[in-house]
Amino acid sequence: MFCSTEKTPSSHSKKNFLFFQTSNPKSHSFVAPRPLLGRIIISKNLRWGGSSRPQCGIRVVSACLGEDVDAPNTEKTRSEKTRDVIEREGKFLVGTYARTPVVLERGEGCKLYDIEGREYLDLTVGNGVNAPGYRDADWLKVVVEQAATLAHTNNVFYTKRQGELGERLVAYSFADRAFFANSGTEAAIKFARKYQRHIATNGKVPATDFIAFSNCFHGKTMGALALTSKVQYRTPFEPVMREVTFLEYGNAPPLTELIKHGKIATSRRNACDEARALLVFDEVQCGLGRSGLLWAHEAYGVFLDMMTFAKPLAGGLPIRAILVTERVSEAIKYGDHGSTFARGPLICSAAIAVFDKISKPDFLSSVSKKGFYFKELLKQKLGGNRHVNEIRNVGLIIGIDLDVPASPLVDACLNSGLLVLTARKNVVRLLLPLIITEKELEQATDILCQTLPVLDKEECRRKRIGLISKWNN
Repeated sequence: MFCSTEKTPSSHSKKNFLFFQTSNPKSHSFVAPRPLLGRIIISKNLRWGGSSRPQCGIRVVSACLGEDVDAPNTEKTRSEKTRDVIEREGKFLVGTYARTPVVLERGEGCKLYDIEGREYLDLTVGNGVNAPGYRDADWLKVVVEQAATLAHTNNVFYTKRQGELGERLVAYSFADRAFFANSGTEAAIKFARKYQRHIATNGKVPATDFIAFSNCFHGKTMGALALTSKVQYRTPFEPVMREVTFLEYGNAPPLTELIKHGKIATSRRNACDEARALLVFDEVQCGLGRSGLLWAHEAYGVFLDMMTFAKPLAGGLPIRAILVTERVSEAIKYGDHGSTFARGPLICSAAIAVFDKISKPDFLSSVSKKGFYFKELLKQKLGGNRHVNEIRNVGLIIGIDLDVPASPLVDACLNSGLLVLTARKNVVRLLLPLIITEKELEQATDILCQTLPVLDKEECRRKRIGLISKWNN
């Protein structure tokens, strides 16, 4: 969330924007510092994911297919097909991703299939993008029809679907207006700064600086990168925007010290109002049904000024949206911001199909019920394992906290036909399709249970490394 306000030239504090996370992944309760006055705040659910996948002592066995030299097969072997795709990408694409050596070819419902015909139950859904599942009939019908009519046009012209999507988003949220963008965080930064200029009067200097919290991730574009605390992301691209101070997440006293010269109010909303500030949530991954509510912030009963979200909105096609109140919208003028690809009729038609499905009360209720059912299954089957510290969830976003690195378990699940992710180093992150069935939840639980023994091997490997290190020293 953002809180922002103007400051006078005589103000001593320069920290006028604050980025922090709305949900502590260890407790699920809303955690916020004291009244957030004279600052801009962006709040974002902790993004549970993103790590390399070392083999960690797991023995890799390679096999080759025997060939009948008397009756040669004119088709390539399956392993050769996979290798050809990987080698081609290695030759021609910039290597910004640590890839898993699997070539996915098609999807159906909650399942993915690779180029060799293997089936996977997908609990990653493209980092939350394919929440409605793969090849949803309503989505596919709309996309095919719109692609055959008009896929894209210049934003200086009107198209029917843009307004229809905006109308839906406004009707089902706090907002008065919607904006479609290529990067929600970059747009939010610009809108917040422009708003401060808009309300700055009588020679007052608009707020410009930021405060961000540790362990946060807001994206990899330059503005978002500056507000991301992880130095391994920022350092290669320095200098980034320097008006940022990082505080330990959940540690209120330093924040209180920074804002102690501001007014005192009884709540964050009141603090923002008294300071003429903005309250903004970033729901890029937790929004649009994943929590069991249409918007994750609804659980906290707070009224916003601005919200960014993206991933599942168009069911796999790229779109980001920013929802704003009228007072924010009034500060934005022609030419202040734009996006070439953000709101074409094809993308907006797909988004309407997804939104109409997910926003139904019965659908949202089913997400909550399945989230509770899955967590109980995991607790029954996995909770007694000595490597499992905690199983936590909000709706259909689940974290399994381990006492050893999670990568060996992720790899074992892959080999058993289950796709899962990691969060940081020791958390298995599950972003489930919102349409997943109870039978598929039970299948996923069984695979996770069956693959848990690899964690014992990982523990033994780490102990051996420790003993060798101790002996060498």
